Amino acid sequence: MLTRLQTEPTVSAGDEGSSHPWFPRLLIAFAVLLSAGLLYRALARYDPGELFDSIRSVDRSQLFMAIGWAAASYLCLTLNDFLALRYVGKPLPYRYAALTSFVALAFGHNVGFAALSSGAIRYRFYSVKGLGSEDLAKIIVFCGTTIFLGMFVLGDTALLLRPEFGETMTGLSQPAVIGVGIGLLAFPLAYLVLAWCWRTPKKLFRWSIEMPGVGLAFAQLAVGTMNFMFVAACLYSVMSSVADVGYVEVLAAFVIANTATIVTHTPGGLGVIEVVVTLLLRRPDLVGAVLVFRFAYYLLPLAVGAIVFALAEAQRRRA
Repeated sequence: MLTRLQTEPTVSAGDEGSSHPWFPRLLIAFAVLLSAGLLYRALARYDPGELFDSIRSVDRSQLFMAIGWAAASYLCLTLNDFLALRYVGKPLPYRYAALTSFVALAFGHNVGFAALSSGAIRYRFYSVKGLGSEDLAKIIVFCGTTIFLGMFVLGDTALLLRPEFGETMTGLSQPAVIGVGIGLLAFPLAYLVLAWCWRTPKKLFRWSIEMPGVGLAFAQLAVGTMNFMFVAACLYSVMSSVADVGYVEVLAAFVIANTATIVTHTPGGLGVIEVVVTLLLRRPDLVGAVLVFRFAYYLLPLAVGAIVFALAEAQRRRA
């Protein structure tokens, strides 16, 4: 979780890419079909009339604002790939890193098992630029660490700012919630300390473990934190138009829901986000708003990402 991984022996990009050129395409086709099927299964549990009324109650301006916050999140995450490429010593132009990051995350967020699904797409794009399987492993670890750092920082912040909400969620007393929040802040702080002190790679069995520089570590904290702030703002935009909820409550609920999604590996968090958010906020009528959020943050980027991926593949074939 804190490491750069380096395996032995090295597999060249050309060798691996030529052996199974059909695999990334097959995975993308499977991702599209799986996402459509899972979305249908998630929506089939609700009465169509009630869902339509709940979704229609979301103000149109708030919907566009939610789409804007979703775009800000994906834009923020493009910096994650940009930084990861510098971490592995294979810097690429920001435009190419941003394109790869968006397409990979558009599918990874919907399919689940992001290290595999988004990793396959990243390999498809980065292998043609000379990156191999070792580089891809390092990029996946770097990007995943950034996400977890953001979850720690904002989860702790929410508990410290609104301990009464943490008391409702956990059943602990407010002093205990504050103590947990302070204790969990030790993880991102320890990461920065290790980045400052751990200068040389350490060998552990067949792995070489190396921390990023302190500048990259601070950048990871900033990117991970801003990303979750933008995602929570996207969810808050649609929820606040149908219910009186606070941003900090929505932020805490989403961080917990996202943690549950990672633990369960549910594709796109289908069902998990709806259940956790509505239970934590004690508002079952918010399901429609959560579905609007799912459209803005998951389905719309998936549709755009599929088009971008198809265009990129067509351009590669012409080249």
